Amino acid sequence: MAEREHTITVVPRYCETDQAGVVHHSVYPIWFEMGRTEWLRAAGVAYSQLENEGVYFVVFQLTIKYHRPAYYDEPLDLTTTCTKVSSARVEHAYRLCRRPTGLLLAEGATVLACVDAAGRPRRVPDFLHETP
Repeated sequence: MAEREHTITVVPRYCETDQAGVVHHSVYPIWFEMGRTEWLRAAGVAYSQLENEGVYFVVFQLTIKYHRPAYYDEPLDLTTTCTKVSSARVEHAYRLCRRPTGLLLAEGATVLACVDAAGRPRRVPDFLHETP
């Protein structure tokens, strides 16, 4: 896996905001998942491909720190970084910034457990261990 970090653009939809146009706190974990999915895709691996091979990742731990609000229809940059890969876990860090200023709005982290189709722990695929 050549890339350790990947950035996507997120534009909050109306349904993701409250009446004041502020993005609801429950949306951030969904965006983090989008970041992980696109991080894999940028490395040439579709998550569906892993599932077909019996590899699944479940969120074991999630943390989010909200610094400033994000608003409806403003372009945001979400950077996903793979921070650690162990035998059965993958850890990511996330930074959500306002474009074009780069102002940090939120940051977070996840720990994913690698499991098989029955939900039993299994080894992380070898290609993920090649992440710098």
